[in-house]
Amino acid sequence: MTDALPFRSFLEPGQFVRHPDHPEWGVGQVQSAIAHRVTVNFEDQGKVLIDASVVMLTVIS
Repeated sequence: MTDALPFRSFLEPGQFVRHPDHPEWGVGQVQSAIAHRVTVNFEDQGKVLIDASVVMLTVIS
């Protein structure tokens, strides 16, 4: 039996993102990203904890 690698988000603190299902939240800045848990501070929603294994945030370049 092979152990699966734990999920690791590609997001890093300081990156700017958008939530694909909530464009009304505006642009958010990643505050922390630990495993699948990503905390983002959105312009119009405030701080939100997101499961990155479920939601694919869009990185703004």
